[in-house]
Amino acid sequence: MQFRRNALSKLQSPEELDVPVRFARPQGRLVLAVTVLVMAAAGFWAVTGTVTSRVNAPGLLTHAEGTYLLQSPVAGQVTEVLAEEGRPVAAGAPLLTVRTDRGDRPVRAVAGGRVTTLHARLGSVVTTGTDVATVERVTDPDAPLVAVLYLPGDTAATIRVGARVDLGVPSAPRDRFGVLRGRVSAVGTTPQTQAQLGSFLGDAGLAARFSRQGDPVAVLVTLDRSPATASGYAWSSSDGPPHAPASGTPVTGAVHLAAQRPVDWLLP
Repeated sequence: MQFRRNALSKLQSPEELDVPVRFARPQGRLVLAVTVLVMAAAGFWAVTGTVTSRVNAPGLLTHAEGTYLLQSPVAGQVTEVLAEEGRPVAAGAPLLTVRTDRGDRPVRAVAGGRVTTLHARLGSVVTTGTDVATVERVTDPDAPLVAVLYLPGDTAATIRVGARVDLGVPSAPRDRFGVLRGRVSAVGTTPQTQAQLGSFLGDAGLAARFSRQGDPVAVLVTLDRSPATASGYAWSSSDGPPHAPASGTPVTGAVHLAAQRPVDWLLP
C-alpha cells in the first residue's frame, strides 16, 4: 500500500514545466571546453607535427681505406727495425729485418700508408704469422677522417644516406666541446664477419668488440668540415677542441632517423 500511495502522490504533483532545466554546472562546461581544446591541439599536432628518433651505435674514427695488420712471413729474430710509428711507409718498403736459418729476410709493407703501431721490437723472436705492425692505408696525410659505426642488420636497414649524425668523442668532453657533426654517406648491404672487421680495422680486439651481438653492418659517416675550428671539423660548440681527433679514436654515434608524423603510427 505504501508504494501505491507514493505512486499516486507522484501522479498528482505538478510537472513543473516552468522550472528551467540545468544541464551542467559552469565548472563542468569549463572542463569540457578545455578538454575539447586539448584534443583539437593534439589532433592538429598529430597531423602536422613531426617526431625524430635516434639510433646509438659504437664506432671509431679512421681513414676511409682502413687499416691492415702486417704479419711476418718468416720465423726468426728481429735484427733491425726500419720503420717508426707515425711515419709514412711506401708499398713494398721493408719495415723489419728478420734473421732466419737461411739468412736475413725483410718484412715489407703490403700497401702504402702510415705505421700506427710496431708490435715487434729489436731482438723480438717472431714466428710465421706473428703480428709485427699495424699500418693505416692513407696516401695523403691531409685526407679527412671518417667515422665508421657498427649496427645490427635490422637497425642499419632503418638508416638512410644523408641522415644527420652526432658523434661523442671521449678525448673531447661533451660538456665542454659538444659533439662532432657528420652525415651518413653509405650504409653496408651485408653484415661483416669478425675476420672481415679485423682485416679493415687492423685490430682483432676491436673486431671482437663490435661483433659481440652478431655480425654487424658498417655505416660510413662523413664528418662535416669547418674552417672556423682549430680541428677543421664542425662541432656543436662554436669552436670545438683545440686539436683534431686522431685516427683510431673510439666514438659513439647518434644517428637521426627520418622524421615521422605521429598520425602515421596509427595508420596501417
